[in-house]
Amino acid sequence: MINHPNLIVMLTTDDYTSADAYNIFECCKYSNAEYWGMKEAPLPVSDMKKLYSYMKKYNKKTILEVVSYNEKECIDGTKIAVECNCDILMGTYFFDSVNEICIENNIRYMPFVGEVTERPSVLNGDIDEMIEQAYALQKKGVYGFDLLGYRYTGNQQTLINKFICAVNAPICIAGSIDNFEKLDFIRSSSPWAFTVGSAFFKNKFDGTFCEQINKVCEYIQNNDVYKPGWKNAEKILSV
Repeated sequence: MINHPNLIVMLTTDDYTSADAYNIFECCKYSNAEYWGMKEAPLPVSDMKKLYSYMKKYNKKTILEVVSYNEKECIDGTKIAVECNCDILMGTYFFDSVNEICIENNIRYMPFVGEVTERPSVLNGDIDEMIEQAYALQKKGVYGFDLLGYRYTGNQQTLINKFICAVNAPICIAGSIDNFEKLDFIRSSSPWAFTVGSAFFKNKFDGTFCEQINKVCEYIQNNDVYKPGWKNAEKILSV
């Protein structure tokens, strides 16, 4: 059985949630995408709660990605995920305090690995050290990892391939996936998921927002070129 990477639609541009996020989802709620996410800023939490609740009415899996790097801001973002009843928390530097909140509230935690800075985020660091970091965090019970593969300042394809091959956990390749060449590589490397946000807003896949979502979903699902032995097959999210 071929396991296709999941598209996570991020209603975000340049790592900030669009002010028009609700209306965009309203137009795309019947699209083929099952996973939907936002960033922790700048929408008011009340607006985020309303939209996440609406997403769940249409059986969507909900994700909050927090682009914060100090403990207080990461905790604040995690509390938003709790308040919004999100299924997955992506991002943040790993902190035990954040992990504890996620465990207590049955939220699946997928932190960054490596040295993440700036906004939009940039990834630095040694690949082998990122893999070792992932091993250590798995022992603490994290669900998976938010890998900023196309934000990496080194060899991006080497990072993605080595990390996916070495780490047996759900891995999301997040950020800057904006053309079919990158989608081809996502298909071949077979992570659990990948995000697309800004590219949809910038019409990189040619069509309305909804048309682009369906085009990407169909492209990922219908291509028969996959590497064998997809390691995350038993870890597909079920919530």
